[in-house]
Amino acid sequence: MSEAEKSHSTSKQTPSRQSKLKPFKWLIIVVLLILGLIAAWKYWKSTQTVAEEYSQWSKPVPVRVVPVERSDLQQQVKAIGTVIPSQMVNVQSQVSGRLQQLYFNEGQTVRKGQLLALIDPAPFQVALAQALGTQQQHFAQLANAQTELRRYELLYQRDSIAKQQVEQQQALVKQLQGQSQANQAQVDAAKLQLSYTKIHAPISGRVGFRMKDVGNLIQANDSSALLSITQVSPIYVQFALPEQQLATLRGAQQAGQSLALSAWDRSEQQQLATGKIHALDNQIDLSTGSIKLKAIFNNQDDRLFPNQFVNVKLALNTIANAVNLPSDAIQHGAKGPYVYIINKDNKAEVRVLQLGINTQGRTEILSGLNGQERVVLEGIDRLSEGKAVQIVQQKAQHPAENQVAAASTLVASP
Repeated sequence: MSEAEKSHSTSKQTPSRQSKLKPFKWLIIVVLLILGLIAAWKYWKSTQTVAEEYSQWSKPVPVRVVPVERSDLQQQVKAIGTVIPSQMVNVQSQVSGRLQQLYFNEGQTVRKGQLLALIDPAPFQVALAQALGTQQQHFAQLANAQTELRRYELLYQRDSIAKQQVEQQQALVKQLQGQSQANQAQVDAAKLQLSYTKIHAPISGRVGFRMKDVGNLIQANDSSALLSITQVSPIYVQFALPEQQLATLRGAQQAGQSLALSAWDRSEQQQLATGKIHALDNQIDLSTGSIKLKAIFNNQDDRLFPNQFVNVKLALNTIANAVNLPSDAIQHGAKGPYVYIINKDNKAEVRVLQLGINTQGRTEILSGLNGQERVVLEGIDRLSEGKAVQIVQQKAQHPAENQVAAASTLVASP
């Protein structure tokens, strides 16, 4: 083929290829336009978000405030205690024999002197009868010797017998009198052993589970008791406090003050009983650095049970007219504890504080506040020095919720 023919063929094919590539170019252009619009929309959205966030931070911060109060503040300390009975007795038999009868029910409350059990008395009745027989025999011998002695003394006065016979008879009478005293002791011992067959309650209290059944052979003073009795009214609670509280405790004790305290259940939701300090231990526990105390409770309603776990709250002293506020409002920073207060221009100010005792959810303020300020309780996260605020009113709380909140307040010594 000649060069002219080739050139003519190429010129025919070129327009056809260009017409096929033209739609692809338009598609690429449309895609680029769409991507550009998406990028522009995202940029506009981000600028709007930043502007909105900026506008939110520039608005006054909503906060809830509480007033600083001047009131009497009662210092309380909290401890973990264990209920212990005022008396606990393991009842045992003082004589050996067969257990014949039980006169109590397990878990029953008994009074002092009440009959609890009976040991077979027959062997002891026989021993008592034998001792009484021996005593009667010696009584007869003594009576006869005394009659002989009176006869000998009469004859001696008439100079019919020697003095030696009178003295021998006097010695025999004294000997028989001694035997009579020994016989009386044997009779008393037999009566005592017979009385031991009836087992009475040594104290008033609650009976535990029985350890022996009727028909068992009981040994005198066996290590295994018949039953146990615990006295639960009154009842004690034993607990420990840090030795730092010792001076306050001893001062109140020496002044004759009765320190009141209350016992609460494990969850601290229910108060079980109120009582008072009974005694302090005579030494500090070196391993824990604490002093043990024992409190006494009347427990007439039987709400405290031996070995029960309780939370103890003890009122130590009262600080009159103390500047105080809720502990939740206090923050802690590098300069120490501080709060945000609201000034007259409704702007936040930082006040560094010196704290006193912390009790019943409130903290004593020694310096930094005078009792007239409004302190921020909620909304602190977005606050800073000089930030404008908007005070939000507190929602009214139901009285029952107030009681629950007050009962569950954690109190502790500083």
